Amino acid sequence: MSDAFELRMYRDIYAPGAAPALPLKAAHRVIYVFSGAITVLGDKALSADDGLYAKSAMPVLAGPAGAVVWRYEIAAQDAAESLADGAQSALLLSGPLTTIDVADASEDWLLRLDSVAFPAGGCALRHTHRGPGIRCLVEGDIRIDAEGASHPFGVGAPWFEAGPDPVFAQAGDQPTRFVRVSVLPASLKGTSSIRYVDPEDAARPKDQSYRGYIDQVIGRPSR
Repeated sequence: MSDAFELRMYRDIYAPGAAPALPLKAAHRVIYVFSGAITVLGDKALSADDGLYAKSAMPVLAGPAGAVVWRYEIAAQDAAESLADGAQSALLLSGPLTTIDVADASEDWLLRLDSVAFPAGGCALRHTHRGPGIRCLVEGDIRIDAEGASHPFGVGAPWFEAGPDPVFAQAGDQPTRFVRVSVLPASLKGTSSIRYVDPEDAARPKDQSYRGYIDQVIGRPSR
């Protein structure tokens, strides 16, 4: 593990029919389209609820209705913000990548984008994860209990989970879903990172359901 890197989440708002902008700089990057549509890397069309991973520099062209994009990047902790050209761009949240539960210092990292959905009133029993990540609500509302405190989140509000700290999640009175980008050990490719605090909870019926978008082994980032 290294304390030199962090995961950052940006929100980029592109106006309808915005002119082509300067490419985003090369980085380990996940793009999630919250609304609207964009074209990236010349010919890859993404619409609402689509995700994509790329490491190379990335041109972004907004569709005729514009777009709201949630962009996640791995960056050196002392690196300048990577704001998007041609968009209303803001860094919303960042968190250190110091809690990736790798088997040894040489194990590669996995960059994952998935979503977690709950029915109205559903919950996720107390659990941990094998790596850190940033979550952001797509619909509904949710309460997250962690580290002795409770925090409510609405649509578009992100939060960071380090991984080893136990978390309890409680959805509100409507269907709820959030997307998350996690940095995990490469050995978890295709498998869940969750661990239940009470071992008996692992066998109990679960309220949450999952959708996977990206499971990309990225090696180890370098400065």
